[in-house]
Amino acid sequence: MRKILLFTSFFLVSQICVFACTNFLVGKNASLNGSTMITYSADSYALFGELYHWPAKKYSKGEKLKVYEWDSGKYLGEIAQALQTYNVVGNMNEHQLTIAETTFGGREELEDTNGIMDYGSLIYITLQRAKTAKEAIKVMTDLVAEYGYYSGGESFSIGDPNEVWVLEMIGKGKENKGAVWVAMRIPDDCVSAHANQARIQQFPLNDPSNCVYSKDVISFAKEKGYYTGKDEDFSFAKAYNPLDFGGQRFCEARVWSFFNRYNKDMAKYVTYAQGKTQEPMPLYIKPDKKLSLTDLQTMMRDHYEGTELDWNNDIGAGPFKSPYRWAPLTWESDSIQYCNERPIATQQTAFTFVSEMRSWLPNPIGGVLWFGTDDAAQTVYTPVYCSITETPECYRVGNGDLYTFSWTSSFWIQNWVSNMVYNKYDYMHTDLAKVQKELETKFILEQGETDKAALELYKKSPEQAVKYLTEYSQKEAQYAFDKWKKLGEFLIIKYMDGIVRKEKDGEFIRNEHGEPSSPQRVGYPKDFYQRVVKETGDKYKVLY
Repeated sequence: MRKILLFTSFFLVSQICVFACTNFLVGKNASLNGSTMITYSADSYALFGELYHWPAKKYSKGEKLKVYEWDSGKYLGEIAQALQTYNVVGNMNEHQLTIAETTFGGREELEDTNGIMDYGSLIYITLQRAKTAKEAIKVMTDLVAEYGYYSGGESFSIGDPNEVWVLEMIGKGKENKGAVWVAMRIPDDCVSAHANQARIQQFPLNDPSNCVYSKDVISFAKEKGYYTGKDEDFSFAKAYNPLDFGGQRFCEARVWSFFNRYNKDMAKYVTYAQGKTQEPMPLYIKPDKKLSLTDLQTMMRDHYEGTELDWNNDIGAGPFKSPYRWAPLTWESDSIQYCNERPIATQQTAFTFVSEMRSWLPNPIGGVLWFGTDDAAQTVYTPVYCSITETPECYRVGNGDLYTFSWTSSFWIQNWVSNMVYNKYDYMHTDLAKVQKELETKFILEQGETDKAALELYKKSPEQAVKYLTEYSQKEAQYAFDKWKKLGEFLIIKYMDGIVRKEKDGEFIRNEHGEPSSPQRVGYPKDFYQRVVKETGDKYKVLY
């Protein structure tokens, strides 16, 4: 997903490419329960939040698959269909394989508009064809070699129950079919992240268990004049996605926030996140503690709170301490360019997930896509097992779209609630967070019993286990949806017209006659009134 912003100053015209997705990766020995985990926020004002599904299917030799660009729907061409495909739910398949992405764009001259494989199709076609992370890397790189790569530079997160990898890829231009790429395995006791800036610097040239790459990834860079040094000193990121202010402040800052939260030594990179220094962060780090599912869900809701990039308390946050600013990302005042922060949680998210891949359970039970629509900070992560054969109605493809509101669509109900909360954030988000925590605590506490019941069924009949998990995933998604709709009704009553209606434990208080009690006229925070007086002087002074 990407958005290009153009801005000018008195002296120059420049272009900053601003991208908008975030991935975290956790190795199995860096997680609390031994699972591997990958997170994703699909952030785009042009994307509708829904849960994709492709059922497993057999095809005849010679059948073709039509490829349409994921972002735009443009027809790109056709490729040979696989004889057997796997069940895919969202970004996870029945073998617990997960693939996510963030766009870094890179050098524009390397885009190939003749290619057939765009980055989104590459993800979802590969999920239908591969069982493991290593196999997925081969499928993806073989597909772009055979059919050409249509998109700009991408960082892919690829994980199975045992390994997590980062694959970075960019095309070779219209005259050179295919792509150059490098893939690095993240050590089992480490975590990694990427957020729209290429992150693989130097890489081992002879360690195929932990690093694989295209044979021309270095020679092509030399041929194009991107690099002139020794092979062992080559940096993929520097050659194909040179760092600029936008790459640091809007992209790497999100990686830094994650690393800084879980490794005390990463605090020193704050100036790098601010775009003031250029020493890059490592591709991966060892966290100071093992991370839980809840840790990752919480991290996806981060707005840089408690760091030097925290913007919840300046004038831009408004009277109600909002951690959001509306687009565009850059703006001008008195011919000087300024920017908003671009934190991990953002309003334009279409869907978000935390995938949990567990090697000690059969694949249909081990893989869970904790899925939510809209802004990660305002959503509920519900459990969707990787083997389900039908998606929940509230996430179903076709239940609404960006121009069609649906009262049964999770995306639309989440956005309805979020857009109420944004306007009076510090009051209303407390109510939202209470319901959010209640639901996610319920789902996590139920997971052990759900797994146990599914495992007992699996021993007798894998099909019955899948049926049970399908029904469970549907039921819990609908339960969360219904609760969120009720939350919206509660919020509009409680905060209508700028007042706060009295309530206790979710029940509105009535007077002794059974009628609605008088509301609280809370007005604005004290510091906001002080700002008004400072700016307007005696204009609003009461005269007696």
